[in-house]
Amino acid sequence: MAESNCTQVTEFSLMGFTGDPVTQATLFLIFLLTYLVTILGNLGVIVLIRASSQLHSPMYYFLGNLAFVDLCSSTVITPKMLVDFISEKKGIAYAGCVAQVFIFDLFGMTECFLLAMMAYDRYVAICHPLVYPLVMSPKRCFQLVMGSYLVGLANGMGQTIGMSSLSFCGSSVIHLFFCDISPLISLSTSDTTLSHVILRTSASLFGVSSSLVVLVSYVAIISTILSISSAEGKRKAFSTCTSHLTTVSIFYGTSCFMYLKPSSDSSKEDKWAAVLYTVVTPMLNPLIYSLRNKEVKEALRR
Repeated sequence: MAESNCTQVTEFSLMGFTGDPVTQATLFLIFLLTYLVTILGNLGVIVLIRASSQLHSPMYYFLGNLAFVDLCSSTVITPKMLVDFISEKKGIAYAGCVAQVFIFDLFGMTECFLLAMMAYDRYVAICHPLVYPLVMSPKRCFQLVMGSYLVGLANGMGQTIGMSSLSFCGSSVIHLFFCDISPLISLSTSDTTLSHVILRTSASLFGVSSSLVVLVSYVAIISTILSISSAEGKRKAFSTCTSHLTTVSIFYGTSCFMYLKPSSDSSKEDKWAAVLYTVVTPMLNPLIYSLRNKEVKEALRR
């Protein structure tokens, strides 16, 4: 009865990093520069892959889609955060919050599976090079990429459905700089069973499966590399994986800290972990591939 008489929240307040104007201005400039590098870097990777014929291979096809996903996931978070730095009212409407949850969870899970597909691509290239052109055909690559987007879409829709079942009649303060499903569940004054079931099912079904693909692929890759007799052969084989392995480590490391660490009252650590996960990682990915990948550097020079 009390639930039916409460006033539903129509706007959420997003907690900033600090109330000090000087610190806010400094952070605004830092995150603006980070976002510009993210936009230019990921757009540059997409354009370079499309323009350079030597990069028309499965690995770079996946990389181009990864750059697109990073571009979209960063754009749904960072511009709103930048606006909040220079505005007194740091709020987001309920509809905007739902849209942010949907888009962020869509592209977040899509990135998980794209990274898994890239690990599988490296596994086939190193462990089964003779059948690589057959297994990683253009049609198969397209199917793997579309499958990643469909899984991301299913995750985004599931989290949105879970959020739509929640009522918010108490506090409207989100202790983050964007709308994420976990703090929204904590704010809800209604039964959160459905939301928890969807969140845990998604994490177990999608998150764990993509992580296992990466883990199994790299166990097989490392085993194959260690069996190579020459040191030069080992170095050459491993060099094709270093960029992807670095990207995987950053993405899964920050996401695991964000979503799998024990819950605590320390919102400050949560905010900075979220910065790494949502702002810094999309910026680093194109830099990692352009600085560590010989073929990308050669294409850039040409």
